[in-house]
Amino acid sequence: MTTLRAVQANIVSLDVDVIVNAANTSLLGGSGVDGAIHRAAGPELIKECRTLQGCKVGHAKITKGYRLPARHIIHTVGPVWNGGSKNEENLLASCYQESLSITAAQGFRTIAFPCISTGIYRFPLQLAAEIAIRTTKTFFLEPGTLEEVIFCCFSGSDLAVYQKLLEAKKEAA
Repeated sequence: MTTLRAVQANIVSLDVDVIVNAANTSLLGGSGVDGAIHRAAGPELIKECRTLQGCKVGHAKITKGYRLPARHIIHTVGPVWNGGSKNEENLLASCYQESLSITAAQGFRTIAFPCISTGIYRFPLQLAAEIAIRTTKTFFLEPGTLEEVIFCCFSGSDLAVYQKLLEAKKEAA
């Protein structure tokens, strides 16, 4: 059985099999989580990312973790929030689905997600957290090797949203 939990931390500090990067389409670094991951992983990451030829919104690609405690990085490109009329919810769900599919295919046991698209891409946090948790729970209806999914929140207010939703899901189960 897979455990889902939320923590407040800097995702680059987590010792897990794979962390997820909320990347931009170039995969060449940016601001927020993306910039922090690129800085912490070191210059080898940008070299590998250049070979990947970018990534489309809602898709994901994997690299090594280099100087991070995490052994691998899955880079996924979340949607920019445009009021919900441009398929943003499905694209965000696809980010989680594709990341989890790669994780399962690689036989990884632990993964940590940031709050994808909720920073400069302006996706509403509550809705993004609901999509993240729902998509993850749906993915694990089939048994697999993944033991733990961590929703890594940078702020205490983000953590509170995730914890409340995870508690509500436990009570409903």
